[in-house]
Amino acid sequence: MSANEPNKEFNDLKNKFSGSSRPPKNKRPFNFYWIYAVVILVIISLNLFTFGPTAVPLSYTEFEKMVEEGHVDRITVVNESVAQVTIKNDYLEREPHDKKIKTPTMGSKLSGPHYRVELGSMREDFGSKLDKWYREDGVVYEFRTEDNWGREIFSWVLFLGIMIAIWMFVMRRISGSGGPGGQIFNIGKSKAQLFEKGKSTNITFKDVAGLEGAKEELEEIVDFLKTPDKYTTLGAKIPKGALLVGPPGTGKTLLAKAVAGEAQVPFFSLSGSDFVEMFVGVGASRVRDLFKQAKEKAPAIIFIDEIDAIGRARGKSANMGANDERENTLNQLLTEMDGFGTNSGVIILAATNRADILDRALMRAGRFDRQIFVDMPDLVERKQILAVHLKPIKTDDTVDIEFLAKQTPGFSGADIANICNEAALIAARKKKKTVGSQDFLDAVDRIIGGLEKKNKIISDDEKKVIAYHESGHATVSWLLEHASPLVKVTIVPRGRSLGAAWYLPEERQITTTEQMLDEMCAALGGRAAEKVVFGKISTGALSDLEKVTKQAYAMVSIYGLNDNLGNISYYDSSGADYSFTKPYSEKTSQIIDEESSKLIESQYQRALDLLSDNRDKLDQLAEKLLKDEVIFKDDLQIIFGKRPFEKEEAPLAESADADTTPKVNGVESPSDTDEAKTPPTEEESASAPAGEKGE
Repeated sequence: MSANEPNKEFNDLKNKFSGSSRPPKNKRPFNFYWIYAVVILVIISLNLFTFGPTAVPLSYTEFEKMVEEGHVDRITVVNESVAQVTIKNDYLEREPHDKKIKTPTMGSKLSGPHYRVELGSMREDFGSKLDKWYREDGVVYEFRTEDNWGREIFSWVLFLGIMIAIWMFVMRRISGSGGPGGQIFNIGKSKAQLFEKGKSTNITFKDVAGLEGAKEELEEIVDFLKTPDKYTTLGAKIPKGALLVGPPGTGKTLLAKAVAGEAQVPFFSLSGSDFVEMFVGVGASRVRDLFKQAKEKAPAIIFIDEIDAIGRARGKSANMGANDERENTLNQLLTEMDGFGTNSGVIILAATNRADILDRALMRAGRFDRQIFVDMPDLVERKQILAVHLKPIKTDDTVDIEFLAKQTPGFSGADIANICNEAALIAARKKKKTVGSQDFLDAVDRIIGGLEKKNKIISDDEKKVIAYHESGHATVSWLLEHASPLVKVTIVPRGRSLGAAWYLPEERQITTTEQMLDEMCAALGGRAAEKVVFGKISTGALSDLEKVTKQAYAMVSIYGLNDNLGNISYYDSSGADYSFTKPYSEKTSQIIDEESSKLIESQYQRALDLLSDNRDKLDQLAEKLLKDEVIFKDDLQIIFGKRPFEKEEAPLAESADADTTPKVNGVESPSDTDEAKTPPTEEESASAPAGEKGE
């Protein structure tokens, strides 16, 4: 295989998931209120602005001076308060009139009046002065009364219009979603966001990488709505609902967005929490309004994200009074989905990562006819997801998409998107022009192990203990057949861990007893190395002990892998709560404790024996780790030689050790990426589906 083949495959995947198939962005719909705004602006312009020359304000002193100099031709007294002055044509082009009077526009003749004088307190004696100016200077004068009712009416109309507009704006904010006082008047109305033909999410199924099975199911539902005759002619009925179930970040909401982008029918999108309100009856009212709108626009799709907010099983909570409103909402939803009435042409989509707590009446056929499980992506799907998220990133030739896919086992699509973004941030921080393979590896280390703590103070003795602890993990995992092969070991503190080891576990669906025992032995290799070398142990193996304890109890009480207890499993997939009672007797509980302890101690002794037999190699590995702080698979091959049971490498995982419990992508160890190898906690037990992965 040539070096260019991975890059060729990467480019093919990028072209496959290119955005060329995306529908063009829709233009924003025309808002009819713009017409009102234009009309109001025209009216204001006509009333407040005049076209042509306007009278220039003039002081009374200057006015008397112009009269005495013989410049004034005519005086018009308006409403006994304002004098409009017209200058003789011979003086218009002389000073000071040539500078004060504005030049006429659009070819109009400058006729007058030219000045405007506010009389003020001079109005009492102004009549006698007019007579004097008429006799001595020949100034013509007249009195005129003007009624400006139009302007006054317009000012009142404009004032009232502004007040009404403000009132309408405030009422819309109150009755809409704005501010803490929202939904006062429309509190019982649905809050669903509507996507119609002219308004889509611009996301299609071609933009969703992986999830081929889920996409096939949803594409069929979209096809039902587009061409129903193809199915109804054979007597088939359109499914009423589909429930998307899966862990967080696997793309359930993204699939719903793709349905909204693909379906040429109205798409109502909202969250389960949108039905919840402090007022009684609001949730049921919103459900009724939602289905009423959907029926009016049928065929249509309703998508309810996080439906567990209202779909939780009824009657299982001790605080029943607080749940009455939620149960009323659920009852109304059940009635609308498949009650006495008909909902022809309305399909319900819902998403949740807690399907085990949903009410059985909600899950039955006729309401949600299909349950689509959206699982964590496998190796092939991770390659496709990486191709999508690497499209906008400028990468160099060192980036191998297959290698990156192998380094992210158990990662969801959201996690992979986070890695791609983190790699770009790291490259930008280093002032690089492109993102390289090492940037992606650093991003994986950053997300899984946490931020590197360069300033963490660790004494030489502690550093030596950490080095032997990590070397013990590496040695035991290298010497055991079913343990995951090592890739890298570091004693550089990251996040809450003091040291970490990266492994390449198999992506298997079932796990044998031997595989689980080897993994338990490898996990105890760190504490065993401390015992062999220093003769004492420390608290640094907390995460290891937590992992092996869960595994041991799962082998005995869940998976039925213990000879003394037999083929019995006390795991309840229905999610029953055993907080106060256990499904077995005290004697059986004692047997479970004893057998779990025997398993752990036997594997601990096995690790002690392996490390004692290979003490010289353990010392070499620890010394090199103390010197370099990071060692890789090649260093182990130099010291131990090639593994006799070497298998084809599978994707990467990590095991971290610290005096606290670090989280590695939601798990604490390399084996935790395989559900069949890690016992569920009490919370996880309620959500794990029965019989999954051969359990």
